[in-house]
Amino acid sequence: MAEPASTVTLTIDGQSVTVPANTTILEAARSIGVDIPTICAHDATTPRGLCRLCVVDINRGRLLQPACIVPCQDGMVVETANERVRTSRRTILEMLHSAVDLSQAPAIQRYMAEYGADPQRFPEGRRREHPVLDDNAFYIRDYNKCVMCWRCMQVCAEDAQYIFALSIDARGFSSHITTAFDIPMPESTCVFCGQCVGVCPTNALKPKIEWGLEQGLSPDQIRETSRGMRRRQKPIRVE
Repeated sequence: MAEPASTVTLTIDGQSVTVPANTTILEAARSIGVDIPTICAHDATTPRGLCRLCVVDINRGRLLQPACIVPCQDGMVVETANERVRTSRRTILEMLHSAVDLSQAPAIQRYMAEYGADPQRFPEGRRREHPVLDDNAFYIRDYNKCVMCWRCMQVCAEDAQYIFALSIDARGFSSHITTAFDIPMPESTCVFCGQCVGVCPTNALKPKIEWGLEQGLSPDQIRETSRGMRRRQKPIRVE
């Protein structure tokens, strides 16, 4: 039986590239300096193809494919920025903007400018609305800013910590990140390592000191709220 090829050769935006078998299109594109935008994909997490911002056109197929999870194949012809691809990315960004507070998501804002996304395209779009959760001394959870990229949940689980403090509740548009049974974070398995905060692309998770300074609190006032938090041991929902 013939051995499977150890490398494959494909064309990306007119450039021929040879890469090891099972390399994703995203990895192959980056190896030749072709930039493909991503939100959910991160070097510290396993790609899931969730946000669909990295879609590319493969062999002019019927559907666009997420570059972060599709492996390269011999003879593929990939277009990463034709009009069809750009229209798809622009629409995804406009839909995200209609539903989520992206005011503190600088990378996504840059993508919106790059792809000419219209922030007002869906003015009647339903918004994600959640109370801001202040239930621990280390970070704030503002899921109004969450784009459901799963990065936080993945680093909390198999991709890093194996803590599994975070989960998903509800389905469809109502789906959101939470703890099991929506318990306060200090009652969960969270060890407050901060890795979830570090990979969040939208500041939905933010260090409490940074959040407090933005609210106009002094460092002493922020420390006092954290001490009060420990005494109360009850979550505060900041409206």
